[in-house]
Amino acid sequence: MKTQELENDTVKRTVRERYGQIAEQEGSCGCAPTCCSPKQSNKPEQHDAVSVSHGLGYSPEEIGAVPEGSNLGLGCGNPQAIAGLKPGETVLDLGSGAGFDTFLAARAVGPTGRVVGVDMTSEMVSKARKNKANGGYENVEFRLGEIESLPVADATVDVIISNCVINLSPDKGRVFHEAFRVLKPGGRLAISDIVALASIPEELRKDWELYTGCVAGASLMDDLKTLLKQAGFTNIRIVRKGESREIIGGWFPGRKAEDYVASASIEAVKP
Repeated sequence: MKTQELENDTVKRTVRERYGQIAEQEGSCGCAPTCCSPKQSNKPEQHDAVSVSHGLGYSPEEIGAVPEGSNLGLGCGNPQAIAGLKPGETVLDLGSGAGFDTFLAARAVGPTGRVVGVDMTSEMVSKARKNKANGGYENVEFRLGEIESLPVADATVDVIISNCVINLSPDKGRVFHEAFRVLKPGGRLAISDIVALASIPEELRKDWELYTGCVAGASLMDDLKTLLKQAGFTNIRIVRKGESREIIGGWFPGRKAEDYVASASIEAVKP
């Protein structure tokens, strides 16, 4: 196996293990899975997740509308705010976790629509399926798979959403090619993710805590635009969220991650 393939496998294995632990410990308090574990906080994890979601732009109605246990507080934005979902649409949620954004999308597209969540962590998929059963969602499905090789047929999706996941992939170009493949002509991306503001120092990129915490794997905005264009997307729009600095600073206090990365909305269209 080539060196790059070995490195990619190591990244995927590390991310899968860490987020499997998050699923079992019932949550975090931000995209960084290390920032607020049960041992580090005297607050109930659900309260932390709610607080984080408020800060990321979710309304109290949205937060209260999903099954208990589906909001693990792992996001860095609110893709629902830019997705413009319509009744009857088919939505794909990349890195769906315990189902928070998936269930919100299901409410937006209604009974005539459909939402598929894909996650590579078996513990997350199991948790999401339990939440689906508890919430009685008939128009939702969760599949185990990698976003670099989606278990989804060609040209079957109207909208792709994702929340702080693509930065974790070691092959973002492949992710965007797969997204392009499964979207229908005219389909769109509506993603919240972490982007790099400047080149991230090598010592930070090699820090697994920062990688699984959505910092070290972030790409520069211009690089992301190039990858999206190479995949075939048009109408590309990446907008940095200045208010994310304080949130990201809280993920790794003292590490100055907020100097290198920010949350952003990423939108693009398949012609």
